[in-house]
Amino acid sequence: MGEGQYRLSDEAVKHLNELDDQAHAAVEAEDESQLDTLLDDMWALVRQEGEQLPDDDLSASDAVIPPSDMTLEETKKLLSPEGLIPDLGG
Repeated sequence: MGEGQYRLSDEAVKHLNELDDQAHAAVEAEDESQLDTLLDDMWALVRQEGEQLPDDDLSASDAVIPPSDMTLEETKKLLSPEGLIPDLGG
């Protein structure tokens, strides 16, 4: 959200989905500290493993990672049955 768009390899998507599953569990446990850590880990993965797309690239995003400074209640509003991000395969 506001950090630009990235393209990820299938392996990075697999790892991102694993982190998303853990983030979903943290939300269900109402563990805001763990959720914040996992969101930061998700962003670190995207920045390290992803290829940043140019700012003028208007491709649709497959997933949006919320920032870790959102409250637990704000993050819950973004949660779907699949987690914070849709299952991207991989």
